[in-house]
Amino acid sequence: MSERDELELENSVLRNLLAQTTRAYEQQMDELSAEKELAQVTLASIGDGVVTTDAEGRIKYVNPVAEQLTGWHRDEAIGRPLEEVLKLASGEGEGLRMPLAHHLPLEHRVHLEPTQLVRRDGQRFAVETSSAPIRDRNGRAVGSVVVFQDVSERRLMALQLAHQASHDPLTGLLNRSAFDGVLSRALASARDHGEHHTLAYLDLDQFKVVNDTCGHVAGDELLCRVAEMLRDRVRESDVVARLGGDEFGILLTACPPEAAQPRIAELHRELSSYNFSWQEMSFAVGASVGLVPVDGRFEALADLLSAADHACYVAKEKGRNRVQLYLPEEAEFVRRHGEMRWVVRIQSTLEEGRFRLYAQPIRHLKPNGDEGLSFEVLLRMVGEDGRLHQSSDFVRAAERYGLMRRLDRWVVDNALASLTELPAEARGRISLCTLNLSALSLGDESFLDFLDEAVARSPVDPARLCFEITETAAVENLPQAQRLMKTLAGRGCRFALDDFGSGMSSYGYLKDLPVDFLKIDGTFITDMVTDRLDRAMIASIQQVAQLLGLATVAECVSSRAACDLLAEMGVDYGQGNWIAPPRPFLEVTNGRVEVG
Repeated sequence: MSERDELELENSVLRNLLAQTTRAYEQQMDELSAEKELAQVTLASIGDGVVTTDAEGRIKYVNPVAEQLTGWHRDEAIGRPLEEVLKLASGEGEGLRMPLAHHLPLEHRVHLEPTQLVRRDGQRFAVETSSAPIRDRNGRAVGSVVVFQDVSERRLMALQLAHQASHDPLTGLLNRSAFDGVLSRALASARDHGEHHTLAYLDLDQFKVVNDTCGHVAGDELLCRVAEMLRDRVRESDVVARLGGDEFGILLTACPPEAAQPRIAELHRELSSYNFSWQEMSFAVGASVGLVPVDGRFEALADLLSAADHACYVAKEKGRNRVQLYLPEEAEFVRRHGEMRWVVRIQSTLEEGRFRLYAQPIRHLKPNGDEGLSFEVLLRMVGEDGRLHQSSDFVRAAERYGLMRRLDRWVVDNALASLTELPAEARGRISLCTLNLSALSLGDESFLDFLDEAVARSPVDPARLCFEITETAAVENLPQAQRLMKTLAGRGCRFALDDFGSGMSSYGYLKDLPVDFLKIDGTFITDMVTDRLDRAMIASIQQVAQLLGLATVAECVSSRAACDLLAEMGVDYGQGNWIAPPRPFLEVTNGRVEVG
């Protein structure tokens, strides 16, 4: 090959190489351009503001969201210092400088918690901001990228949710949970620093009347007006809360009881003089108020709230619509505290299965009377120390604190189960088994369903079951008593009015109730042998019972003389310790107790 041919060949190779290099370069540039365009489209599309700077902190790029948030157009912003365009301020209005990430170590990011962005027109809103370094191929920092996001709506929603979680939606006052937190801090300041505060616990006296007469809309309106009145009449430093239902709490901060009493008394007078009007009806609004010093005597929040509840309840017991200062040494507070302790013992006894069924025989007083076994079922509590407690020890506390429904259900379930498990011969001897029902159970709509189902489910003959209801409970809950008694009478059950003669002293309602027995109150029986008035009361009850075709049972029979006198007066049955004391249920039902 000639020298010329070799030269042409080399030139041809060089041209091909140059063409390939050019095409590779153009392809690489196209790819870079596409990547740049994709990056710009991406930055323009995201919902965050993005600003890039050079190493000196001067702006090189601003995306559309950053333009909108800062109020600076891209052409005006480029080349300006970052802090001139991205003006940040704290919640107190102090200016903040966004640290640039290119001064920091590799992969380090700067993040600012929500701050305020001051827009070019002066408008402010909350943003979250972060900055990261921009590095070249050699890892050298050549600038920073700053990303920021508008979080105003999110913060507003968080504040709204926090407010809803801590405030009553109806009145706008603090709710019970938030108020407990306030009280805990006040209690800690009193205990640790000797500060003096006072807690007022208010319970409206007429709310139920308004609610039942005019409906829940009227009741809600009353609560809102009372809340507004309380809020308007306390100091800014005081805290008012709705604790639930018609109960309110006021914490008078830095205010000892001697200073709080006249202030609460004045507020109470204004509340008592307020008349709530609704659709041409007017209601006097009063409140029972318990006042408690918040001081070092209370170790826990529960103790403080219990004292407030005690004081409020004592105010109600003394006639309602009054202010009662908590005085732990007074007999009323001592009694209430004792009842609270019984509540805890009742609950633990139920959980640990330490209640026991006892029974007291009932004897027929007339010659040739029913010789079957009749008895009243009684409830006993076995204490943790093994001591046996009579129902009179704990029933008052159970009634006051809403535990009687549970106790009544326990007695019914266990009595029917025990009767079912008796041998056929023992069950056949039973003529009547009486079970007590409390006023609370009588007024409970669901209790009738429970009782009806329990009787229907049990193999015990309903005619052998008798339910005792006190005279007072029957009259005070007459519609519920009528419904319950007529439903169970339809199944064959019988009913007795307990403590008859000590309650309403009226016979008219007896015609409206399917009653089988009148149990003459024991206060007339105890001294009847020597007291002519007691004998006259017994004779009166016996006469009315005979006219209505009802049998009578005398309670608390304590001597042969009383027993003989009762039989002479025509009383049908006797019950008391002289006839037979209460004994464990199985001893009585298996015939192991002698009846006098």
